[in-house]
Amino acid sequence: MPLESSPDWWKSSVVYQIYPSSFNDSDGDGVGDLPGVIDRLDHLQLLGVDVVWLSPVYPSPWDDNGYDISDYLDIHPRFGTLADWDRLRDELHGRGMRLVMDLVVNHTSDEHPWFTASRAGDPEHRDFYFWRPGRDGGPPNNWGSVFSGPAWTRDETSGEYYLHLFTRRQPDLNWENPRVRSAVHDVARWWLDRGADGFRMDVINFVSKTPEIPDGPLAGDHGIFADHAVNGPRLHEFLHEMHREVFEGRDVLTVGEMPGVDVEQALLHTMPERRELSMVFQFEHMDLDHGPGGKFDPRPPDLRRLRESLNRWQTGMGERGWNSLYWNNHDQPRVVSRFGDEDHRVASATALATTLHMMRGTPYVYQGEELGMTNAHMGDIADYRDVETLNHHRAVVDTGRADPGEAMAAIARMSRDNARTPMQWDASPGAGFTTGTPWIAINPNHTEINAEAAVADPDSVFHYYRRLIALRREHPVVVHGRFEPLLEDDPAVYAYRRVLDDRVLLVVANWSARTVPLELDPSAAGRDPVRLIGNHPDEGAFAPLRPWEARVHLGGR
Repeated sequence: MPLESSPDWWKSSVVYQIYPSSFNDSDGDGVGDLPGVIDRLDHLQLLGVDVVWLSPVYPSPWDDNGYDISDYLDIHPRFGTLADWDRLRDELHGRGMRLVMDLVVNHTSDEHPWFTASRAGDPEHRDFYFWRPGRDGGPPNNWGSVFSGPAWTRDETSGEYYLHLFTRRQPDLNWENPRVRSAVHDVARWWLDRGADGFRMDVINFVSKTPEIPDGPLAGDHGIFADHAVNGPRLHEFLHEMHREVFEGRDVLTVGEMPGVDVEQALLHTMPERRELSMVFQFEHMDLDHGPGGKFDPRPPDLRRLRESLNRWQTGMGERGWNSLYWNNHDQPRVVSRFGDEDHRVASATALATTLHMMRGTPYVYQGEELGMTNAHMGDIADYRDVETLNHHRAVVDTGRADPGEAMAAIARMSRDNARTPMQWDASPGAGFTTGTPWIAINPNHTEINAEAAVADPDSVFHYYRRLIALRREHPVVVHGRFEPLLEDDPAVYAYRRVLDDRVLLVVANWSARTVPLELDPSAAGRDPVRLIGNHPDEGAFAPLRPWEARVHLGGR
């Protein structure tokens, strides 16, 4: 199957994210690998996705699950070899699918040759990173790490501190140095020349810092550096330069992960004439259930706030920029457990999917989302592997700052490890993921929730996702239609229209476990509406909505 060559092919595509450690283990060592991915491509082809985004598979000391990279131009032995990557590329391209790599270039591992040379004082590399003298016997400023603790570590040899916005083993690259940017461009070109079809760019809006590196306001558990280390003064310049030097003239997808970005900033990053990025990952809707203390201080989800946020992004980006659409990824809890209802797992999973996939933007499906996988509900801190989770537990429980039971309940709900438990392929003891001991425990509910059972059940979450994905190819209004919000104050119903030429797409979803009326004028569905998809038996476009019911109707204008 030939690859589509349209310059905007990614607008009509659906992307599937693979977290390789947890996808499929081909050799029984308990860790997923590239040959394992290749063995499961039939599943992705049946699902109908167009693009595979591969989370990092590079050599790494594994301090932050591979996001601390020691060599950008090779494959970690736990995942296989470059020859395996080449075979995966060829298998995907042969099936008409593309391969997007994770580009993690805000920071490297402290074992990367650039940093070892920098730490040793090599004049060619010292300025690849941020080195500063201490202040008053401590770090250069009050910035805190995303993963708890200070964002600076003192190097005993030189007596200076280096900056790391994540773990101390992830020193931040100094993008103010043009040689750093040139080296990053070389890495990106190398992968594109090898056959990659684009990049997801990790925390790319962190690469421009305020040069003076001043103090920032304090909030929560650590210093908030958003005023000085996020969306910095040269960010647009750096991204435009990278587009010009690397992406110009290439048929690629680029998506920038951008915590803290707002609609106006994202629009500037994604307007085609500005030549920066295809789209961004924004986090506004992912932060709405965070309390004053951050993600581990969770609050119940509020449909009104969530709808207001998503609708504002839809209308704000409009037809000038482009949205990414996602509920799940390797950093987020499972959406069924977070915004849905495990007691109505299939209905809420499909209602949430309907709400998202019919919006304007490129949908992303995270592995297992298409099965309706849930949080793991791990109750013992010894079961967790995520550095953010472990650091938080150490910071608040081991020091007596929080009640252990309350802290563990928040961790069980919000930990990134909820997304990282192994893919549930079948009901066997290893869930079809491994014949060995998995690197992180398998969710016990894999005996009921697994791909083998889902594929065999025509009413499963999997087959509903298949139909949603197919609608993007069948109906241009799903890709290109104008977004019109409806029922913006309704406490339970998410409703909107998409309009293109003579077509009207009406999308409604009940985000509650009770039957609710649908208080819309029949004209909202256009003339002679036809039901395209729904997760309950059809009782009419405007019948009351049953618990977690979703419907999509197509009419004329």
